[in-house]
Amino acid sequence: MKKKKGELRRALDRAERGITRSVIRWKYKQEDRTLPPDDTLDMQSRMVIDQAHDIIAKRSRGFWEELKDIYTKKKTKKERDHD
Repeated sequence: MKKKKGELRRALDRAERGITRSVIRWKYKQEDRTLPPDDTLDMQSRMVIDQAHDIIAKRSRGFWEELKDIYTKKKTKKERDHD
């Protein structure tokens, strides 16, 4: 099972990098700029992916905190209503 999860994770990582590289290439072409070497594209795509992961992690943390607050408020309201 762990082997399949690892394979799936690697496949998703490759897909994520491929899509990101495609978007970066597209952006260079849209701006009529010369494409950098592949190693530079790889570095830029890793940076974009890392930034996206950081943003998602921060926002999801805030989402879960908000959800817990809502649940706690509803729970305490129900307890007060029953008293």
